Amino acid sequence: MSAPAIDARTAHAQGVERLVESYRAVPEASAVRLAKPTSNLFRSRSATDAPGLDTSGLTHVIAVDPEARTADVAGMCTYEDLVAATLPHGLAPLVVPQLKTITLGGAVTGLGIESTSFRNGLPHESVLEMDILTGAGEVVTASPDEHADLFRAFPNSYGTLGYAVRLRIELEPVLPFVALTHVRFHDLGELVAAIDRIVATGRHDGERVDFLDGVVFSAEEAYLCLGAKTAASGPVSDYTGQRIFYRSIRHDEGVTHDRLTVHDYLWRWDTDWFWCSAAFGAQHPLVRRFWPRRYRRSRSYAKLMRLERRFDLGDRLERLKRRPPRERVIQDVEIPIERTAEFVHWFLANVPIEPVWLCPLRLRDDAAWPVYPIEPARTYVNVGFWSTVPVGATEGETNRLIEAEVGRLDGHKSLYSDAFYGRDEFDALYGGDEYRAAKARYDPDSRLLDLYAKAVQRR
Repeated sequence: MSAPAIDARTAHAQGVERLVESYRAVPEASAVRLAKPTSNLFRSRSATDAPGLDTSGLTHVIAVDPEARTADVAGMCTYEDLVAATLPHGLAPLVVPQLKTITLGGAVTGLGIESTSFRNGLPHESVLEMDILTGAGEVVTASPDEHADLFRAFPNSYGTLGYAVRLRIELEPVLPFVALTHVRFHDLGELVAAIDRIVATGRHDGERVDFLDGVVFSAEEAYLCLGAKTAASGPVSDYTGQRIFYRSIRHDEGVTHDRLTVHDYLWRWDTDWFWCSAAFGAQHPLVRRFWPRRYRRSRSYAKLMRLERRFDLGDRLERLKRRPPRERVIQDVEIPIERTAEFVHWFLANVPIEPVWLCPLRLRDDAAWPVYPIEPARTYVNVGFWSTVPVGATEGETNRLIEAEVGRLDGHKSLYSDAFYGRDEFDALYGGDEYRAAKARYDPDSRLLDLYAKAVQRR
């Protein structure tokens, strides 16, 4: 006779207990890290012999409440699994980051963004409360009213204040399909002006806009991708096979139209890792024909990338071709909308990477979040670029140039990849005194790394 099934909340409680036990088993002098099969960090880290924390019981959706439009979710649950649990109820998280393997806890402690961010802000703004394993080894519930200092400092802290083990988040209604309009621009200033109008009104040419992002191929070829929820039936496109989404948006003039199921829209960028699957040959028609569909996804490309970095394959090939090694330039930056065209022009003139992704953002909350203090009531545009360039005369030369330009334009840079800031500048940009106060209260013995040590010193 089989054992009785364990309900989701009991299973979650047991998973939290295993996590806490594994945390207490880590020697005090050893680095604390999660043992998880996926990661969307793109910076190297120092090696450690300590076992990772046991997250095996923290990967599922605990409950969905369709009436309240909320979900209780374990911290290491991927958005792929979260969306699979909410879509049958006609609901989705307010922001669904682009890649299936991003976890809810990761998107909150490390920031996330997507095409609803112009109206819904960042993922942490839809969190109602969360249980956090702190550096002190305690699980506390943080919300706007309870442990509010930890609740506000947690976003962008990258596991240096603790790990979210449960999050209660808001959900919003979705419809079965997304109707897409791809608008071609020949001038970046005109594109940015259109973003500004859409953010202010939620409409373009009189039509509602529920989703908004864009792609820049050059200063003369750029697009906004506008999406609207719809229940109207009709033919839909499929970009999980031979066709490639980012290529489908290109055209000479005016607008084109497309339709996707809401599921395929949410994961439109995952199949080809935006456009980065080209680095592995996955966009070549012949290679693609024999590349199994189940491996056309960000998880597969990330594994290949880790193998490339482990064995230094890229630089070995460059040496064979008598070319210099390559510097990784994998970044997302937030630029105030009034400076966005200026930044993109500068980037295209100084960094040999294209295309680049654009995603408008405006915080929902009237109060700033101290560890990523972009301003409330101000529109920003996330500019994402992910490739390599020839190395310069100094380590991280191109990344340092980008950091300087982002700072000059009053922007901010995400910390999931390489950073080169000095300590004082870093503290001024990422929380400073408020972060240190939360660190002292919730990790008094410094069991967890400091944010600067983790993000810049790569420990």
